[in-house]
Amino acid sequence: MNQSIFLAFREKSFLFLWIGEVLTQISINLFLFYLILSVFGLTKSNTAVAIVIITCNAPAIIFGVLAGVYVDHWSKKQVLIWTNIFRALFIFILAFIHTDLVIIYIISLIIAFISQFFIPAENPLIPLIVQKENLYSANALFVLANYGSVLVAYMLSGTIILFFGEQGTLFVLTFLLLVSSVSIFFVRYRIEEKYKENVRMTLKVNIRHEIKAALNVVRKTKEISSSLFLLALSPILILLIAAVAPGYATQVLGMDVEKFPITFVTPAAIGMLLGAVILANRFQNIAKEKMVIAGLFISGLSLLILPYGSIISSKEFVQDFNLFLPHILMITSLHVLVVLAFFLGLANSLVFVPSNTILQENTTDENRGKIYGLLSSIVGLFSLVPLIAVGGLSDLIGVSHVITGMGICVLLIGIYQVYAHKIGYSQSIN
Repeated sequence: MNQSIFLAFREKSFLFLWIGEVLTQISINLFLFYLILSVFGLTKSNTAVAIVIITCNAPAIIFGVLAGVYVDHWSKKQVLIWTNIFRALFIFILAFIHTDLVIIYIISLIIAFISQFFIPAENPLIPLIVQKENLYSANALFVLANYGSVLVAYMLSGTIILFFGEQGTLFVLTFLLLVSSVSIFFVRYRIEEKYKENVRMTLKVNIRHEIKAALNVVRKTKEISSSLFLLALSPILILLIAAVAPGYATQVLGMDVEKFPITFVTPAAIGMLLGAVILANRFQNIAKEKMVIAGLFISGLSLLILPYGSIISSKEFVQDFNLFLPHILMITSLHVLVVLAFFLGLANSLVFVPSNTILQENTTDENRGKIYGLLSSIVGLFSLVPLIAVGGLSDLIGVSHVITGMGICVLLIGIYQVYAHKIGYSQSIN
């Protein structure tokens, strides 16, 4: 039976949460683009820009799981509201001292720290306000919110800074975060009384015990550990692609680096959005594990082909086909890149939406925040070594070989998931 991706919008609380999420993601992504452009404008240094990116990601390694522990003891709705208010406050302060590089670093670090409390509160709140049968729709809509916001922020960043100026842009971001807080204020819990009993507003938390308990749950529950791994794989893969993108653009495509984002990020984001819509509308009744496996194979094959777009476009049968096409539609390596970027985005949705739904279905309110906090820490920690390694490997063996290696790794993970799914299916029958 076909379902509508918008089913979850029937629940007004989710609609308010979703609007808050969209406004939050647009403002935070715009803030990141603002930081990159502002710092480069002040310093003309790529190293200075790299430090900004590190300040935005480093807090996740240390504080991700710790924030999750506390979020499980607090009202997740209140956490979302107050984190946005505090982030708005520091962005507002930065508006008056935005030419001081050290202050920019400090405030970006503070905002990244505050964000660690937002992350384990947003996704765990969904099962508290949405009926179980609408979880798939809700997670698909969150993909639309997250990746659609990245696309909107990317397209608007330059225009907003030019129109409002640097100080005015920071005022706009402050306003968006405050409006987001107002929207989230209207969220109501579906099981409010039960939830109130579970919320313990206290700072007297045994951190070691709770982290150990969360790790225990992850270790003992295959569905949780597998979903956690796949949800971590998705952003790590995106970071790795971003790390090799400049070399891929210049060395493989012979393209200016400045043109690469619009030709890769845009079709990838569209693929993610379309994937979320297709999942919720057409494939909601197909086993989630099968959709994840399909996503892994599409992603792995796309990465394998990615370095060889020029070879494909130069093939004789492609050249012969081009003879029958208008000049603007002739197949080139750029067209191959756009198509593969689209499929990479589509594959990311096929992995993210089902995995996120499985994780929510198999966790309780008592441990969900900790597990999402753990996810944030895993992404921050386990992306460091690969990010450092791919740069050196790209210089040593070439970008094409590195991307090919990434594709092989993803395909191997897909093969393992097929094997694990078959083993689990056999055990359930027996």
